[in-house]
Amino acid sequence: MTVMLAIRNLTRRFPARRSLADLLRGRPRQAVHAVEQVSLDVHRGETLGIVGESGCGKSTLARCLVRLHTPDAGSLAFEGADVLALEGPARRAYNRRVQMVFQDPYSSLNPRLTVGETLAEALHVHAIVPKADIPARVRALLDLVHLPHDAAARRPHEFSGGQRQRIGIARALAVEPHLIIADEPVSALDVSVQAAIVNLFMELQDRLGLTLVFITHDLRLVRHMTHRVAVMYLGRIVEVGPTAALFAAPRHPYTQALIRAVPQVKPGRRTTEAAVIGELPSPLEPPPGCAFHPRCPLADATCRRDIPVLEGRGGAWDVACHQA
Repeated sequence: MTVMLAIRNLTRRFPARRSLADLLRGRPRQAVHAVEQVSLDVHRGETLGIVGESGCGKSTLARCLVRLHTPDAGSLAFEGADVLALEGPARRAYNRRVQMVFQDPYSSLNPRLTVGETLAEALHVHAIVPKADIPARVRALLDLVHLPHDAAARRPHEFSGGQRQRIGIARALAVEPHLIIADEPVSALDVSVQAAIVNLFMELQDRLGLTLVFITHDLRLVRHMTHRVAVMYLGRIVEVGPTAALFAAPRHPYTQALIRAVPQVKPGRRTTEAAVIGELPSPLEPPPGCAFHPRCPLADATCRRDIPVLEGRGGAWDVACHQA
């Protein structure tokens, strides 16, 4: 498959706030290791799921991909072009081709603008259609996300959470993107509404030929809608593989634990097992060697000493584990 987005050794750290005691004792400023040496390919036309516990760096990675955060190291190439070197019109063109749908559909919309004004603003800034054609294009976008045309005259607070997320999706689609990065787009919605939004993403991908990066902590959604899955732990990718194969036979101990903990829908079967034993280590001071070793039942001296490399284990399957 054609690689649309190539991510290589991407790293992003955030300086931590220093306490008074740190200042008085002259301790160096610590940094939050949000994204560490992430390498990943996004293939044209696929849906790639990125999963992991809260705080593992999924959202920071998403913001690096759309240039809301500037990586500290590594490279990012979109259709062969160096994204981190883009400036001026080239940077704007990238922003048009790669759009993001945010977790909170209310805070990501301007409450002072009507839905029509929100969509028209995107069309005008990027000169998608002539000014006279903007109203018709706004109606077409509302049709795409299954909202009535009269929604254009209303403001975000007049809609439900699911409807607001549809508006956010319409705004992303307004500039005719090639790639959409959806960061936990259904986590703030009721379960019944989640299914409708997920089905909308799948419908739009099939209709428009979109490439999707779907970020979530819900493995049930990932299993339903993605072609491949990348598992993140404490800022690093620990396993990447085809969805069906990965769920059938996960190779990394962390992935195995997450999948065992997925709730069962079969009558008479209840899942009481915790996803992983213990707490996620602090990103201020990641453990040496494999970051998962304090919680891993298979860890040995090598795991506690050496950072495992994400490497191929057959086909399109990569695992970062000394024991896999």
